[in-house]
Amino acid sequence: MAGQRLLSEKQCRQAKPASKMYYLSDGGGLRLRCRSDGGKTWMFRFYFNKTEKSVGIGSYPKVTLNIARTVACEYKALVLAGKNPAVEKKVRNRQLVAEENLTFGSVAREWIAHNKPDWSGNHLERNEGLIRRYLLPDLGRLPIQSIEESYLFSVLKPVYDKGLKESARRTRAIAAQIFTHGKDTHRCTNNPARDMAGNSYFKKPVTQHFAAIAQADVPLLMADLRKTGDEQRLKPQTLCALLLVIYTGHRDHAVRGAKWKEFDLVNEVWEVPAERMKNRKKHKVPLPRQAIEALDAIRPITFRDPDSFVFASKTKEGYLSENTLRLALHRLGYRVTVHGFRTVITTVLNEHGYNADAVERQLAHEERDAVRRAYLRSEFNELRKPMMQWFADWCEQEAGSGERNQVIALQGRR
Repeated sequence: MAGQRLLSEKQCRQAKPASKMYYLSDGGGLRLRCRSDGGKTWMFRFYFNKTEKSVGIGSYPKVTLNIARTVACEYKALVLAGKNPAVEKKVRNRQLVAEENLTFGSVAREWIAHNKPDWSGNHLERNEGLIRRYLLPDLGRLPIQSIEESYLFSVLKPVYDKGLKESARRTRAIAAQIFTHGKDTHRCTNNPARDMAGNSYFKKPVTQHFAAIAQADVPLLMADLRKTGDEQRLKPQTLCALLLVIYTGHRDHAVRGAKWKEFDLVNEVWEVPAERMKNRKKHKVPLPRQAIEALDAIRPITFRDPDSFVFASKTKEGYLSENTLRLALHRLGYRVTVHGFRTVITTVLNEHGYNADAVERQLAHEERDAVRRAYLRSEFNELRKPMMQWFADWCEQEAGSGERNQVIALQGRR
């Protein structure tokens, strides 16, 4: 309005809260609403169908004076065109929500939420990590329908060229599943990641085998783990976790995340919940005498209540981190993987004539033959308990001359 003094940024910034809400006018319907709690909000006042109305523009200082004036001019143009700015704003917001629902990032997050109940913790962590690191930075805000194979290639090629070949290949496979989810929910019609499946540029890297400790070296390792006092270089949680891996043959993640409520030390059994099992089925594990002794030793240190972690640690998860056990073995001089103990258990037990099906059930391996899997439902509990007690005793026996054999690489089963 002619003669009306316009606001300045300084006035907006220095406006103080009062006992009642008040307005600072910039003219032409634009006002800064100052609330008693100190909040400041831009409002545009206008007349539509001979009725006074208002619509919010945003909070100050996030929305500056100049931005508020620009939006106010746009709203004035709508009024002159016979349109209600408040209604148009709602329509636009709904369009933005719909557009956001069509982005690759939105579909990816929905795909994760849809499958999360069926995944193990490790699988979820790996998928989320690959998506976050290699897909969302370039694809997250793009409409999923607009993404073409050539652009996806340009996103994954630098990852592969850095030497992260397996990560690039896995990320492509994950992207293919996200696009499939987008197609199944009618938000895209193409799957460029699946079209890339046969791309010769992304060569499969040479398979890295699990390093397994030689059988004759197991007694030497056990001697290192049985050391006490100043001679023991490992923390109690790490030591006990390694012993549980050796005495049960279970995967690193299943062991590290164990809670006290899962163990029945009286009946000498450990029930691993489905969410920490690769096959998503709860699994009962017989505990040999040596495992019970190790758990009894650590109980005073980590037991607070049944829900407390057996291998508690000051990490984000609350228990030993992913690389702790592997690095502990390296520190003791054994350049092997934790997973390699599963190979040793399989080899030793089969060599000594134990029931192969009982060995496979102990390690929670899935029967590959579908027909046999349908009929073979026994848990072999009556065989597994004495079998694992024999193996624990074998681990402690004296073997050979005590000299370390060369660590051999054996293919392990994931």
